[in-house]
Amino acid sequence: MAVVIFFEKPGCSGNARQKAALEAAGHQVISKDLLRWPWARTELLSYLDGLPVAQWFNRNAPAVKAGEIVPEDFDEETALALLQRYPQLIRRPLLEVGGVRSAGFDVAAIHAWIGLGPNPPDDDMEACQHGREGHVCQGHADDEPCGHHGEQPHA
Repeated sequence: MAVVIFFEKPGCSGNARQKAALEAAGHQVISKDLLRWPWARTELLSYLDGLPVAQWFNRNAPAVKAGEIVPEDFDEETALALLQRYPQLIRRPLLEVGGVRSAGFDVAAIHAWIGLGPNPPDDDMEACQHGREGHVCQGHADDEPCGHHGEQPHA
C-alpha cells in the first residue's frame, strides 16, 4: 500500500476519520501539522494545482461559513497570500503520495488514486463532525480558538 503524507489540523475529528479510513485500507499515514507548517507559495500551490481557486478553501472555516470570506471572490495570487497567512482557511487534508499531491478528501478521487479498500466510506468525509453536545475540537489549548467554529483569521 501507499505511504501518505497527511497535513491536518491536529485534534480535528474529521481529519481523524480520514486518517482512519486510509489506515483501514492498509496505507501508512504520516501526519503533519497544517497550521504550523511554513507554507511557501510554490509548495502550497503544488497541493492546490488543478483545482479552481474557490476549492482551495476550507468550507467549514468560520469566516467562510459566515460569508466574511467568499472563496469565489479571490484570484490565485490573493488566495495564496491569504491561505499562507491563515492556514486554517486551507482545505484539508493536504495529501502527498509518491510525489503526487492533492487537497481535500474526495472519497471517489482518493479511492481511484490509491484505493480505500473494498468498502470505501460512503459519507462526506470533508464535512465537519458534530456530536450530541455539538462540535468538540481537540489538540489546542483551552483558550485557543477552534479551527471549525468561532475562529476568525487573525494575525
